[in-house]
Amino acid sequence: MEHIAKFPYAIESTENVFIPMRDGARLAARMWMPTDALKNPIPAVIEYIPYRKRDVTRGRDSLNHPYIAGHGYACVRIDLRGSGDSDGVLEDEYLEVEHTDAVDAISWIASQPWCDGNVGMMGISWGGFNSLQVAAKQPPELKAIISASATEDLYVDNMHYMGGCLLSDNLSEATVMFAFNSLPPDPLIVGDRWREMWSERLRDSGLWIEKWLRHQHRDDYWRRVAINENYASIQCPVFAVGGWADGYTNAIFRLLEHLQVPCHALIGPWGHKYPHTGVPGPAIGFLDEVVRWWDHWLKGRDTGLLDEPSLRVWMQDSVPPKSSYEDRPGRWVAEEHWPSQRIEEKHLRLRIGSPAGLNETSLAAEDGENGSVHVVRSPLSVGMFAGKWASYAAPPDLPSDQREEDGGALVYDTNPLTEDVEILGLPRLQLAVSSDKPVAMVAARLSDVAPSGEATRVTYGLLNLTHRNGSANPQPLEVGKTYQVEVQLNGVAQTFPAGHKIRVALSTSYWPLAWPSPEAATLSIEPEASVLIIPMRPPSAADESLRPFGPPSAAAELSTTRLSAPEHHWKVTRDLASGNSTLEIANDQGAFRIDETDTVLRRSTTEWFSFKNNDVESVRGETRTVRRISRGSWQIEVMTRTVMTSTARNFHITAELDAWECDSTRGDRRVYSENWEHQIPRNLV
Repeated sequence: MEHIAKFPYAIESTENVFIPMRDGARLAARMWMPTDALKNPIPAVIEYIPYRKRDVTRGRDSLNHPYIAGHGYACVRIDLRGSGDSDGVLEDEYLEVEHTDAVDAISWIASQPWCDGNVGMMGISWGGFNSLQVAAKQPPELKAIISASATEDLYVDNMHYMGGCLLSDNLSEATVMFAFNSLPPDPLIVGDRWREMWSERLRDSGLWIEKWLRHQHRDDYWRRVAINENYASIQCPVFAVGGWADGYTNAIFRLLEHLQVPCHALIGPWGHKYPHTGVPGPAIGFLDEVVRWWDHWLKGRDTGLLDEPSLRVWMQDSVPPKSSYEDRPGRWVAEEHWPSQRIEEKHLRLRIGSPAGLNETSLAAEDGENGSVHVVRSPLSVGMFAGKWASYAAPPDLPSDQREEDGGALVYDTNPLTEDVEILGLPRLQLAVSSDKPVAMVAARLSDVAPSGEATRVTYGLLNLTHRNGSANPQPLEVGKTYQVEVQLNGVAQTFPAGHKIRVALSTSYWPLAWPSPEAATLSIEPEASVLIIPMRPPSAADESLRPFGPPSAAAELSTTRLSAPEHHWKVTRDLASGNSTLEIANDQGAFRIDETDTVLRRSTTEWFSFKNNDVESVRGETRTVRRISRGSWQIEVMTRTVMTSTARNFHITAELDAWECDSTRGDRRVYSENWEHQIPRNLV
């Protein structure tokens, strides 16, 4: 990446400013803006997240915000209430107070003498979520947003549930916030109040995983901020951004289809990162696209934006299966609108016989004409090589060779393709299925099978079969009854080369990506009544004339000094004597000093997901975190541990929190310790 030191505008930064809220609380913000902003007011761009502007996101903020400010904007990076150096306690994600605070902050920023009254909002992940949610509140000063790696439906496409199946990322994300919510503000920013503020956070933030597990269906808890309950609530233009290796691309297709305002979308090969730092590559000059977006909607410049296709995606070429890629080969393609009338749905019926496979067919063909049934009851090991629900590009967290998984699944292949096949959109799998248990799940994987036999997962989908008619009011299965259900696979753009095969693999478990059903279930599939529907994209000459993206560039990198080396690993172990299998994920970022603030950070998270033999009641998730912040004689350390297990009837959660203040003059002392234990009934999950 090119780091640029000179911009069209000379800029200055302010380490901290407090923004007043209507109830008297103050939010802490860091700002960058042109030096002449008081004489020549400019639009403002805010990023509003709970991940600590003073230290944890300082490196990313230093790349992004000076770059945007250097092109004529005031950039305001705000800590949410209860996070970083802001007042209060953060009690859950996306609460009403978060949105009210954002509306107040936008109003305050727009009224400042350096702002011309026009405000944009941008963010990735949490910041992408609340950009959509705050836009739905329609603050008059908010003129446009950029939402990256986010969704408009917290239940349907988030780290909590997928197709009504409980994701292990629910535990992972709860662990992330458990650690963040337990950290204090910086004494150099908030002064002597820091201990009181820290104590309040430790005492009152709560155990979020317990809250999330008490809402196992799509109830009012999730609907309260679901934009798809009322797409018309968003009245400003939206730039939606995502990556195929991320977990949030499906929402982009829905936003394009349903928003009633200008909406442009960009999907690359990336994981959960901004595209100028995107992995797998290629990374692009995303900040140039950001400036172009703001120039159009905040400054009223005609940048040609409205003359370009609304959807631009990276069409991925075929690659051998690996758990990480530096780059994904492919090319940029575009569709003028979405849904695109150019996309053709191709139907492939699951084929009976030996070997089983996929046949091109018409939906008008008679279903189940010979009554054959395929039966599957998968071992719990299916899923140990599935990777993460969303790739965070830290450990190697992409799926490995699918042959590791296919032995425990029903597998259907096409014949070798006689020509290249390209798909763009969201594949669907319609199944005729019955179960021997009232609660069961199906995992469907779509893979690219090379002539060598190597199988690369292209996309996948999960369905808790009790959610077959939706997640608001799931119903148990009638044992032995055949149901027609549809499994939605994640959106993708992929080329299947001639000579390769397209594979569908079906399993009854996908641990640890998803928590197993309460009992091991056997599914019976009627192949002749089951159909894979893939969105085929014909070639387009217009792709050759697309405006090229520039190379990735950003502002100067934050100066840091490495003090201890990071360690990342992803290990699957199986003890043949005991029958125990474990996936261990270590994300130890080591220790480093932020040179400009002389602050030392140490961050480490380890996760273990295990099972014994094929006992669904043996599955176990455990996470441990260590967070340490120090400067001079001042040092704090927070350690958390969370363990989740289950029986057929209940989920069990135990958690521990220990916080220490380590001062060379006062000595080491534990300032807070708390243990939690919860038993939460399973409700068709």
